Amino acid sequence: MSHQGTVVPPHPWVPHRAMIRRFCAEIPDVSTLDIRLFDDAERSRFDCQPGQFNMLYVPGVGEAAISVSGPGLEPGDWAHTIRRAGAVTRELTRLPVGATIGLRGPYGRGWPCAAAMERDVLIIAGGIGLAPLRPLVRYFLSNPSAARCVRLLYGSRSPDHLLFAEEIDRWRALGLDVDITVDRASLGWQGNVGVVPMLVDRLHPLDPTRTEVYLCGPEVMMRYTTRALLQRGVEASHIWLSVERNMQCAVGLCGHCQLGPAFVCRDGPVFSYEHVAPLLYTEDL
Repeated sequence: MSHQGTVVPPHPWVPHRAMIRRFCAEIPDVSTLDIRLFDDAERSRFDCQPGQFNMLYVPGVGEAAISVSGPGLEPGDWAHTIRRAGAVTRELTRLPVGATIGLRGPYGRGWPCAAAMERDVLIIAGGIGLAPLRPLVRYFLSNPSAARCVRLLYGSRSPDHLLFAEEIDRWRALGLDVDITVDRASLGWQGNVGVVPMLVDRLHPLDPTRTEVYLCGPEVMMRYTTRALLQRGVEASHIWLSVERNMQCAVGLCGHCQLGPAFVCRDGPVFSYEHVAPLLYTEDL
């Protein structure tokens, strides 16, 4: 699976009719919706690469860009993990199973899976940043020859805010090496307490000359994590980040998600740290 270019459907401004097929409350303020397109022909053509996103439309409320967090439980369904943060996301998570919404997509450039060939992979997530990385984890578990080895580093606010906790246990059972840390421990927690860069500092062994990194989380977490990776000798060109901005049109026309010379919806949301680093450290971009 290669680093795909921008994928634009035949009529990018027209949402397709889709149905909410399943609702799953994950952690406080975060839910996963399994969504299916009504039209059989559209559904047969619909394919999301790890790291891409869709625009979900609630009639009378508006649209929101939501990362695809993997195939749903049933064939033809796609999972979208949503944090309630505004009018559209709140309404999406209030709708009943069977409700009709609009869907445009998939959009954007996803994770460059092929870059991991014959390399050691670090998948690093903070908070709900695990959602767009979840399809990547599944890809490597389903394709063990796609990388030399794979390790997941995941940081959360607290043990109660660990996203996909049961699935992480299944990943471990399948042989995935997982390190988890939390900002605040609760009674009974016996794991790490601290920030994600701490997990990077403790990584042993780590061969920076053959390491490929896929990173998603709050921007401040990504800044300090990339700094820790660079200090360990990982090259900026081998660190990939999923950047979040206000995406409205999803096809690079409205300008709301402009990041310097790039548009996150069209040129991202996944960028090489080598290319995006100066922009992340520029105030108000």
